[in-house]
Amino acid sequence: MKLFTKMTKIALLSATLGFVGNSVAADAMDLDSLLKTLEQGKSAQSAQNKQREQEFAARQNEQVQTLKDTQAKRNQMLSESERLETQFEENEIKLANLTDTLSKRMGSLKELFGVLQQVAGDSSNKFATSVVSAQIPGRGAFMDDLAQKMGSTSQLASIEDIEKVWFELQREMTEQGKVSRFTTDVIVEGGNKAKQEVVRVGAFNLISQGKYLEYNTTTNTISELTRQPVGRYTSTASDLQQASSGTVQFALDPTGGSILGLLVQAPDTTEQVHQGGAVGYVILGVGLLALLIAIERFISLMLMGGKIRRQLKDAVPRDDNPLGRVMKVKDQYPDVAYDTLELKLSEAILREMPKITRNLTLIKIISVVAPLLGLLGTVTGMINTFQAITLFGTGDPKLMAGGISQALVTTVLGLVVAIPTVFLYTLLNTRSKNLLLILQEQSAGIIAERSEKGA
Repeated sequence: MKLFTKMTKIALLSATLGFVGNSVAADAMDLDSLLKTLEQGKSAQSAQNKQREQEFAARQNEQVQTLKDTQAKRNQMLSESERLETQFEENEIKLANLTDTLSKRMGSLKELFGVLQQVAGDSSNKFATSVVSAQIPGRGAFMDDLAQKMGSTSQLASIEDIEKVWFELQREMTEQGKVSRFTTDVIVEGGNKAKQEVVRVGAFNLISQGKYLEYNTTTNTISELTRQPVGRYTSTASDLQQASSGTVQFALDPTGGSILGLLVQAPDTTEQVHQGGAVGYVILGVGLLALLIAIERFISLMLMGGKIRRQLKDAVPRDDNPLGRVMKVKDQYPDVAYDTLELKLSEAILREMPKITRNLTLIKIISVVAPLLGLLGTVTGMINTFQAITLFGTGDPKLMAGGISQALVTTVLGLVVAIPTVFLYTLLNTRSKNLLLILQEQSAGIIAERSEKGA
């Protein structure tokens, strides 16, 4: 209260000084007026201070009452806390006694329920990943609920629950040995759903319309594999789906999809060719060139050989075949000596030789260059592999294996081009030599005939 009075006096003094300052500045009041004004201000301030003191006293009483109410409430809560603690201790003792009584009454059944809980949990995980659930859904949910119920000490399994566990386990074993058909929604390529007949092969694979399917355990949906294995596997799937009885060969994945997943990740022939890069494309290009030349030469030599054989049966020479053009030399020089005729015939055979052996040398060159190009691609790929090892180290074996595999693709392409090209060159070269041999034999015969006439 004294502090409040002092603060009031200070405020009054400040107001007075301010008022005096304003009066002096205005210079409009005399001392009597100033004294009168101060008295009026003091009287008003005293009334205001009294009002404030009354309000403060009233609030102080309210705060005292609030403090008393809070203390009473605290004492009540402390009493309630002590009561609850006592009740909790009593419940702990009762719960321990009841648990002990339950354990004694359960006896050997406690071990049975423990085993049942473990089997239910394991079966729930097994059913969740089994493709049998694609045809018979909902089994995992029952096993999961039973395992959770058995984990609670307040609930026990009934005889019906135990029998159902045995039934589900037996059904899983039975279905693993069956090939069954059912119709369901299948997510096909493009993300659309279609009703299809699905063939389930035990607990291993699902197939439909000659394609392998994948069972998603999270969404309980069946979808086609984004990539199918090579044709020799999918053909067995088609045979199995079309069969109605008997024994059919089928490419089974006993791992439930792991091996199949690795198979679809393996690159096919087209992807392996692309792994060869620019060098691989060059090898295929020269191989295609060699093949086209070989086809052209084979057709030309075959037609030429047919014409030569017809000429052998006809004594009149024709200009549509090499033998006929060689035989015409005899008619062009009927009076020359046999040695001169021999030279003329040799000259005619030499003129026909480029037509018969045309482009065979190019095929031979390609058969030699193709493996060299493959070696070039391998060396280039190994350089890139070692550069990657320098940058990233040898921590990832797949990085090294993938780079080496890509490098060796060019070697394979080079050998694939070179080996058949060598066979084609040998075949065409032999055929051309046979035709030249016919020309030489007929030329020798003509020379012998002219020699006999000269003698």
